[in-house]
Amino acid sequence: MISILAQERLLGAALGTVLTSVVVFEQRKSICKSISENQARFSPHSQTTVYVPKEESGIEFAHLWNKAVDQAFGPLIKSLGSRGW
Repeated sequence: MISILAQERLLGAALGTVLTSVVVFEQRKSICKSISENQARFSPHSQTTVYVPKEESGIEFAHLWNKAVDQAFGPLIKSLGSRGW
């Protein structure tokens, strides 16, 4: 059985990773929005595209996230599974 301290550290790392990912995603969204607003202000005759995240992009992000986690932790899970954890 894994110790309580190790479980707390793993939980803290996982929660920190999720929080960081959400913050980065929101920052990227606000940066794209401010860039498009500035382009519209300085050149009103040009066409501007506004980045609007859709529900599909959230699903794609979740799929890519799961794939990355599987690739990153796959060997660890295999080794723990072979030890009977």
